[in-house]
Amino acid sequence: MHPSRLRSAAAAGLCAGLALTACSSGRESEASSAADKPVTGKISLTYLQKQGDQEYFIGEAEGAKAKAAELGVDLKIVNLGNDANKAVSEVQAAIAQKSNGLIIVVPDPAVGPQVVQAAKDAGVVLLTSDDQICSTGPSPERCAKGDLVPRIGFSGDQMGAEVGKRAAAEYRKAGWEPADTRIISAWKQDVTVCTDRVRAAGDAFLTGAGARIRKIDVATDNTPTGAQDRVAATVTANPGVKNWIVWGCNDENVQGGVTALENSGVKPDSIIGVGLGAYLACKNWSSGKPTGMKAALFINGEDVGALAVQTMYDRLKNGKPFPAEAFAPTTMVDPSTWKSSGVTCG
Repeated sequence: MHPSRLRSAAAAGLCAGLALTACSSGRESEASSAADKPVTGKISLTYLQKQGDQEYFIGEAEGAKAKAAELGVDLKIVNLGNDANKAVSEVQAAIAQKSNGLIIVVPDPAVGPQVVQAAKDAGVVLLTSDDQICSTGPSPERCAKGDLVPRIGFSGDQMGAEVGKRAAAEYRKAGWEPADTRIISAWKQDVTVCTDRVRAAGDAFLTGAGARIRKIDVATDNTPTGAQDRVAATVTANPGVKNWIVWGCNDENVQGGVTALENSGVKPDSIIGVGLGAYLACKNWSSGKPTGMKAALFINGEDVGALAVQTMYDRLKNGKPFPAEAFAPTTMVDPSTWKSSGVTCG
């Protein structure tokens, strides 16, 4: 929801990551050259988001709108849903509508090369938020560092580590035996930032728990219902397990996992769910009923949306190079702290 790539120099991230402005001594296209020129008039941006009706992305859009209004930027928000084909067609539409810059959260990283090429051909500046894309291939995980498009979001390693640490602390407090416990790690496995998060969670848990516990990787579509279905099948396939720890790429995975466990008869005291987002976890806590969702890392989509628009504005208006990645802050919350931490529970 990639931190290792943060060490790339900002200028290198701009030249290689954007794939819009060639940094070699070869001949430049007119479109590429146009992308380098500061915008003198009013800036027009298009923010294209996957799953735009998800609570996190709604907040991201609101943060982007507020920052755009502050800066005097014309901003259009486009909900791509989970449609990779729509991502490509809407990028083309935004280019036709003369957007100066595109910020995109792709439904599928496989469309990365098409999106990058379309922007490059049109001389339109491209920035990603949340999820990474590669300019030369469908898989960011297999992408050369210099071919990754600059990204605004959260540090997957940092987020995952915080989740793993909190899960370890809850495990130690519960006093469970390793033999009676299983970990469910749930995520959409072709999304690089998700893989970064769950890997870091596993590493931090192992360090903090002081015990090795069998971990079950569960492939999901990153939705609550998808995670619930897959975790329900996992529970059925593992009879006799007394206690469960659940983490994942986002709140949706953990919410679905906790629901599946509770529906199968596992008591909340035998579940340690640590969410990532807090926008669904807070709904469990606001009910006042016992829940297996013990904590969640609060990631504020508004911060990412605002930072993405500011970063794009600085590039277009002032020629400021994109960083390879820029990260918004996070906070761990639980039933006693989520309200005071500013979590908005829709």
